[in-house]
Amino acid sequence: MDGKQLILIIEDDKSLAAGLCRALQSEEIEAVSCGTLKAAANLLYRQQESGRSFALALLDVNLPDGSGFDFLKEIKKKYGVAVIMLTANDMEIDIVTGLELGADDYITKPFSLAVLRARVATQLRRVREQDGAAGRPGQDQVIVIDDYRFDFVRMEYYHGEEQVELSKTEQKLLRILVENRGISLRREVLLDRIWSSEAEFVDENALSVTVKRLRDKLGAQKRIKTVYGIGYRFE
Repeated sequence: MDGKQLILIIEDDKSLAAGLCRALQSEEIEAVSCGTLKAAANLLYRQQESGRSFALALLDVNLPDGSGFDFLKEIKKKYGVAVIMLTANDMEIDIVTGLELGADDYITKPFSLAVLRARVATQLRRVREQDGAAGRPGQDQVIVIDDYRFDFVRMEYYHGEEQVELSKTEQKLLRILVENRGISLRREVLLDRIWSSEAEFVDENALSVTVKRLRDKLGAQKRIKTVYGIGYRFE
């Protein structure tokens, strides 16, 4: 069905790839798999040419004809597809590398199918929201989470009925956390993305102070979690 969202699974373990296709297939989702980067590149190109592009790719890091990290950069640059890295590489540096290269999420093997489905659903929802906002001129994407309402275009932020005034830095931090909700983000990544070229000159304590102010203003002590030894996560 043309209305289904397409998922591309790039995984050289054939039994795992087939299992993932079965687990993710539904009335709303169509999943296809391939075992090499060359085959993936051909599928991505053909689908884009057909006018019905992939919404999400699950990408292994270690593939027979190359590195998933290198292919990740190509996918993001050429196709703008959301990508979840799915790999046995569970070293911290691998996770950080994947996220810094543009991965939208990173899941290590072995994994729970329930967790995978939840992460996939989150990414597909974001794709739908972005596509919907792009297709409705004059209507900006607004993120609603329980009693929070964040409009990053109009720079209007609400907790319940109360509008909250945020500084530019707090807005940047909130947007990064919310767009990656459920994912633990390292302090180094947040420092670099919030203060960009100035990150190396910014006192690391500046991030802690900004997080505290954001929590206090939004009453989000239970939402913005400290992940000890790593960084922060928006629940």
